[in-house]
Amino acid sequence: MGISIWQLLIVLGIVILLFGTKKLRNIGSDLGGAIRGFKKSMSDEDSKAENQESLEGKEGEQPQQQAAAEDKPRDKSHS
Repeated sequence: MGISIWQLLIVLGIVILLFGTKKLRNIGSDLGGAIRGFKKSMSDEDSKAENQESLEGKEGEQPQQQAAAEDKPRDKSHS
């Protein structure tokens, strides 16, 4: 036993009578905005994770670069 199309239409009609079309339109736009916000925060979180991974990879290279810079003699005449 499934739900027929007529039963769905009756439920939809009752919901429209209870809330009205303006209220349903507002609920729909609010729900759409919430979904967009959720997707945006998820993509921001993914990009932060990727940036963090790339920064962790670069941090391993920085001590080697600093050690190479410290090995170079400095010209003290300009100081």
